[in-house]
Amino acid sequence: MAKSENPADVRMATLILALKQQGVNDAKVLNAIEKTPRELFTPELFKERAFEDSALPIACGQTISQPFIVGLMTQALQIEKRDRVLEIGTGSGYQTAILSKMARLVYTVERYRTLMKEAEGRFKQLGLTNIITKFGDGGEGWPEQAPFDRIMVTAAAPGEPKALLAQLKPTGILVAPIGRGPVQTLRRYTGDGEGGFTVEDLLDVRFVPLLEGVAKEL
Repeated sequence: MAKSENPADVRMATLILALKQQGVNDAKVLNAIEKTPRELFTPELFKERAFEDSALPIACGQTISQPFIVGLMTQALQIEKRDRVLEIGTGSGYQTAILSKMARLVYTVERYRTLMKEAEGRFKQLGLTNIITKFGDGGEGWPEQAPFDRIMVTAAAPGEPKALLAQLKPTGILVAPIGRGPVQTLRRYTGDGEGGFTVEDLLDVRFVPLLEGVAKEL
């Protein structure tokens, strides 16, 4: 069977086309998504839906984000290949893997040890060696490794994430869902080089809340 006839390739091509139609048009972002096997990060029960443009449940009551949101947030970060990126909320590791294909180093923090260990296994399977993981409170960031060129938050902060903004380089970019309700605002903070930020509201989103501390798991 020719590669172009491979069902997985066809489904991925369909997904990429859908992302383009929704405004994800950065070639580097689309290439990273195309080269990241979402099915590897999807629970067995939902593997048939891995190529859908929809969020799917994972362990610990969390989700693997909708590819459109993954693409949009990654595009909004405007990552350069020499950047050091901090990700808050490793989850399945899908977003992390995409970031790793675009940045020099990705530092990722997860409050669920189960999710962190599973994600680490996937990174190893894919040969992703530029990802550094930490089990901890994402809201605190990773001050020992700051400052970062880019920061992505994959859980909804109740308000301005001041502790994370303080770990951003003067002209860095942070993208995060902001709000306490079931619907939040995806917001981009761009440093002005003088300690201030330009703030842009991108669209309404739905994320699990950013919780304090680390999770107690059985």
